[in-house]
Amino acid sequence: MGSENVLFAFGLTLFAGLSTGLGSALAFLAKRTNTKVLSTALGFSAGVMIYVSFLEIFPKAKDSLVVEFGPRSGYWITVLAFFAGIAFIAIIDKLVPSFENPHEIHRTEEMDIPEAAERFKKLYRMGLFTALAIAIHNFPEGLATFIGALKDIKLGVAIAVAIAIHNVPEGVAVSIPIFYATGSRKKAFIYSFLSGLAEPIGALVGYAILFSFFNDIVFGVLFAAVAGIMVFISLDELLPTAQEYGEHHLSIYGLVAGMVVMALSLLLFQ
Repeated sequence: MGSENVLFAFGLTLFAGLSTGLGSALAFLAKRTNTKVLSTALGFSAGVMIYVSFLEIFPKAKDSLVVEFGPRSGYWITVLAFFAGIAFIAIIDKLVPSFENPHEIHRTEEMDIPEAAERFKKLYRMGLFTALAIAIHNFPEGLATFIGALKDIKLGVAIAVAIAIHNVPEGVAVSIPIFYATGSRKKAFIYSFLSGLAEPIGALVGYAILFSFFNDIVFGVLFAAVAGIMVFISLDELLPTAQEYGEHHLSIYGLVAGMVVMALSLLLFQ
């Protein structure tokens, strides 16, 4: 792993994580969120992540493990690692109560400020726990972006963009409640911005752990697990939230568009 690749991978992870700050900034540009654009963008992000997971990440993980363990055992290990990734992120999601869970995005566009403030005051009072919840959720996403970029720069860019799109509405969801509870735009922005730091921290921790013994086996297992994590995020968070914010068809159109764009980019720049 060259130093330039590591720096680039970390830069992508930083970009993806700190896009929560962009979401916070966007939240204050208008009184209401453009829910149709948001719904389509979330669907697009899900399409990118699902396509990349099944057609790029999983096959590359399998190829690495098949070389080391043979066709049958290598395939078995890839599948087990894939579902282990799903189990890992599902357990994290289960352990975080839904009200403090930053991925359980609440609608705000049809609430007036007093009503929203009352609804989200508890979120601010439990600031430390909420920050921990956000860190727990964003940590594996940072690792996914970092590992993807180390193996394939194009893949890392695709994952980073998809997660960044996902993190923008998350930034909105974090900043708006804090703003309604405190009346401070600055405080809301800082909380939202800092919540995204868990992703580059995830990359740093992952690099520190993997640096000394990174090989094809470790890569294959991690990459397969990353595919599972990304599929779960898409199906459990992105698509349901996309449909919550807009029409069902918009999220599906966005999903298909994400797959098409991802497929064309891989075909044109391979």
